[in-house]
Amino acid sequence: MGTVHARSLDPLPMRGPELGVQPDDIELPEIENESKQEVLENKNVVVQQVHIDGLGRTKEDLLTYEIAEVFRAKNLIDVMRRSHEARQKLLRLGIFRKVEVVIDTSRGEGALPNGLDVTFEVTELRRMTGSYNTMVGNNEGSMVLGLKLPNALGRAEKMTFQFSYGTKETSYGLSFFKPQPGNFERNISLNVYKVTGQFPWSSLRETDRGVSGELSFPVWKTNQTLKWEGVWRELGCLARTASFAVREESGHSLKSSLSHSMVIDTRNSSIIPRKGALLKIHQELAGYTGGDASFLKEDFEIQLNKTLFWDSVLSASLWGGLLLPIGDKPTSIADRFYLGGPTSIRGFSMYSMGPQSEGDYLGGEGYWAGGLHLYTPLPFRPGRGGFGDLFRTHFFLNAGNLCNLNYGEGPKAHLRKLAECIRWSYGVGLVLRLGNIARLELNYCIPMGVQSGDRICDGFQFGAGIRFL
Repeated sequence: MGTVHARSLDPLPMRGPELGVQPDDIELPEIENESKQEVLENKNVVVQQVHIDGLGRTKEDLLTYEIAEVFRAKNLIDVMRRSHEARQKLLRLGIFRKVEVVIDTSRGEGALPNGLDVTFEVTELRRMTGSYNTMVGNNEGSMVLGLKLPNALGRAEKMTFQFSYGTKETSYGLSFFKPQPGNFERNISLNVYKVTGQFPWSSLRETDRGVSGELSFPVWKTNQTLKWEGVWRELGCLARTASFAVREESGHSLKSSLSHSMVIDTRNSSIIPRKGALLKIHQELAGYTGGDASFLKEDFEIQLNKTLFWDSVLSASLWGGLLLPIGDKPTSIADRFYLGGPTSIRGFSMYSMGPQSEGDYLGGEGYWAGGLHLYTPLPFRPGRGGFGDLFRTHFFLNAGNLCNLNYGEGPKAHLRKLAECIRWSYGVGLVLRLGNIARLELNYCIPMGVQSGDRICDGFQFGAGIRFL
């Protein structure tokens, strides 16, 4: 449906334990120190040769970019530091199970008195690995099974097949990933997928069959992504009691869109950050490359985090978006924004505010949402330094609005409409961090500014997910 709940149609990344690779298999580097190290520690050295032992199907030209900095080292400490950085780059490629580093004095003809040889001993991943894991989405869970062909063509390419079965969504897809040699952050990916989702707040079932291509690259401190996506969408009613407005939207459509996203993320954690900021800007243009959906969609996300006294953290967030139809055709229920629930405006039911018909929520063409949070340690700090540090006490104030806009009225009228009938809520709760995967919240919520047709959750509300307001 809309982007407020950040539902990705692409195959999800595989984060579970791999059947071919266990975490314990990845060993720390062993740096062999000869007795001559003491002499060379404060003396200029020259790295004469760098060897990579254990290569099978990996092309050597790919690795020359990753180890080039080792040759620039000027002393032994610098050699060790640059060798460790090169090891991290090699592991980041996702094609080696183990990388060890050996530093030795140069031997043989042409060896200099202060010469060093560096050897990287690598163990390649198997040609095929499997993974299994559970994923936590926005108040939904899923089981994910996958097969991966790492280093498929010898230059860190990756082919992935993934099947996901969840409480509201089932999907499978095939993806191909290829980084640029020497610049892993610059990469391309191609995806073919099918996703079937159920959206009970709208009495809607949606099946998407699509292909997409992405180009990702860094620019200064930002990460940029350009994407083309072609999707054959099939909308149907989830129940016989679906409203006429939902039935009217049922049927097949084809969306072809170009999109761009920019991300600046300086947070120390994406789950419960203690410091740093996040800026996300996303634009999508549909209709100019084919298909029967035509619109311009803009949305953004801002988050600021500041550590205060007594290990407490103050966090402020702001989301917003506009959907502008192009031509005479109205926007689709599948493209609009949705708001409300434990991951956005707490105290309201999941995506159950804004325009609706006979109890089915139809989404809106404009929205904003803001949140102010104070995270503190548990009272009396039980389990400090251990399990107790995974929990935080949470005080929050949320506000926002979702509506349809008359684009003939101008920007001032739009802002005035978005400022009318603001929904807001406040409360207190408990937050549990599940590693760097997701977080759980149990909050006591007091919804305010409730409008006719909104569904509320007055009292305790449970939430699970990755992206929270």
